[in-house]
Amino acid sequence: MRELIVAIITLIVGFIFLIKGADFFVDGSASVAKRLRVPSIIIGMTVVAMGTSLPECAVSVTASITNNNSLAVSNAVGSNIFNLMVVCGVCALFTPLAVQRDTLKRDLPFSIIVAGLLLVLGYFGMTLGRVDGIILLVVFAVFLVIMVKSALKARRDGDITAAEQEDQEIADEVEILPVWKCIVFIVVGAIGIALGGDAVVNGASVIAAEFGLSQTLIGLTIVALGTSLPELVTSIVAARKNEVDMALGNVIGSNIFNILFVLGIAAAISPIQFIRENIIDIILLIFMSLEVWFFAQSKKKLTRGEGIVMLLVYAVYMVYICKR
Repeated sequence: MRELIVAIITLIVGFIFLIKGADFFVDGSASVAKRLRVPSIIIGMTVVAMGTSLPECAVSVTASITNNNSLAVSNAVGSNIFNLMVVCGVCALFTPLAVQRDTLKRDLPFSIIVAGLLLVLGYFGMTLGRVDGIILLVVFAVFLVIMVKSALKARRDGDITAAEQEDQEIADEVEILPVWKCIVFIVVGAIGIALGGDAVVNGASVIAAEFGLSQTLIGLTIVALGTSLPELVTSIVAARKNEVDMALGNVIGSNIFNILFVLGIAAAISPIQFIRENIIDIILLIFMSLEVWFFAQSKKKLTRGEGIVMLLVYAVYMVYICKR
């Protein structure tokens, strides 16, 4: 019992380190980018937008290094399902969630393609090897370059989209910190992320062993929920302020990042073994993404009723993975 209590405390402390470490790291990095005169829109689309996915990255990379590979895959896929069904579903409960044109035509279809790519790479050989990891990273780099070029072109032409406008507004609000403080923030943030990722993996592993649960189940539930807290809290606050126009776009961007970058880095470090449950969860992620795409296409927004349906689907999914 004592070991279990210590593991739970370790898990909670790890989540705190992850979230606060990500905050410090993003603030420091964004300030450095502003000092180097990197265009605001690029800061918004890269450093700031990816900041909320740093916890998933830290946990998956740490899991890969310590050979808890099933935790790496289940954390990334579980976080994506949680982001899609719960974060967007909760936001839709507060106010109808508007869906931008680029999200419908580019981001959401691409996220489905990315999930399909992960399914194909993982299915053959039931392993995500180093070459597969490099493939995911290359696809991510290409996607990022296309987004940045598209944004810069639209900015030059004066035809900036609502999504890009919001990214720029977020980046413009970045505080320019003194150089010494930037360095401290980045170093402290990186240490916090590293320590937090290690603590979460260790705590989750002990809890799984104590209760006889699989690493996959822990990754899909406790770890996925914990590492998705930044997205959830940010979206709820935005929803209460009636500023959720880009919530779905941000969630989709985070999901793309989780698969291409997070799992790409983890697989490049150490090959990740797939199990049958991983394949099933990725297929379910694709179907859930198609469901959200269908909802979004119908009225160009997600309504409260659709938000309730999404939350119910997630509840059914939780029951399923707990029973299997």
